[in-house]
Amino acid sequence: MSDLYLSRIRTWFMHSPPAEWALSRLREVLIGALTQGPIPRHVAFEMDGNRRYARNHKIETIEGHHLGFEALARVLEICYKCGVKVVTVYAFSIENFNRPKYEVDGLMQLAKLKLEQLIQHGELLERYGASVRVLGQRDLMSPDVLEVIDRATATTAHNKECVLNICFPYTSREEITTAIRSTVEEYSTTPQPHSTTFSQSRITQKILSKQGDKAEALSSIRESSPPPSSRSDDLDDSASSTTTLHPDSPPLKSGSSDSVTIYPNAETITADTITSHMYTSGNPPLDLFVRTSGVERLSDFMLWQCHQETQIFFLKCFWPEFDLWHFLPVLVEWQRRQKQKERELPCRRVKQA
Repeated sequence: MSDLYLSRIRTWFMHSPPAEWALSRLREVLIGALTQGPIPRHVAFEMDGNRRYARNHKIETIEGHHLGFEALARVLEICYKCGVKVVTVYAFSIENFNRPKYEVDGLMQLAKLKLEQLIQHGELLERYGASVRVLGQRDLMSPDVLEVIDRATATTAHNKECVLNICFPYTSREEITTAIRSTVEEYSTTPQPHSTTFSQSRITQKILSKQGDKAEALSSIRESSPPPSSRSDDLDDSASSTTTLHPDSPPLKSGSSDSVTIYPNAETITADTITSHMYTSGNPPLDLFVRTSGVERLSDFMLWQCHQETQIFFLKCFWPEFDLWHFLPVLVEWQRRQKQKERELPCRRVKQA
């Protein structure tokens, strides 16, 4: 009996009503068991392997991407049922614009179609209170795709329980560059809260007032003492001219209302400052990063968000194949590591004491 024949029998059996019912019940039991332990709040998926899956199964590349979107729907339901609050997926890299034009156009239209389906049949997002956010360079997308993206985000904006971040088109380097640029703009254009502004007219008045007091004092000294030498006149003139603005200060104008504003000190910029300007600002820290297809690298995805506590898993399956049976071992291992970390924490505190 050939492998192809066995594969068809297995597919037929798994899609039969009794098998689907049994698998559905088993899935519910397993997900219920998972929720008894710690659950990651933020999970990122690098959905890799759609094209290779299509080649291996001798189907069109765009069909492989279509199956990848179906896998995303399955994974979203698993995550939200388990209690994950934020799911971030890498849907399209800026580098993908270097692919053949027909494939890029197909991906854009597929994304448009799937987002329209979310708008029209958004039971999954409504059931779990998930809002859609599309993160990336909007100026690289066509107007028709942008219009659908804006409708999808507006339609789900009232959902506050969970978040679906779709990175499209995106790279981490572009995100970090944008965050730094906006930080620099904020620090150079936004006055420091509760800072004092110094009116130039008031500064001028203060200087003239001090010079007037000094002139009166000098006048009384001259009346009660012999006339000073030319040398002392020079010293007096020098003393009277020391109360001036910095040479680089702008010229003072009579009656001017111009003010000198204090801006935030660049030395106060920290990693948290940059984080607050990232696309994912306001989301929980990244707990779990999963990449399919057997490739073991991040490929310019979530580089800033990955930190010392992020657990990274590289799986050999292709993304269209990904489901609960692949995700279950990952979650169990994540929970095991979290519990081990909790057990080790008291020992670390004792050593530090």
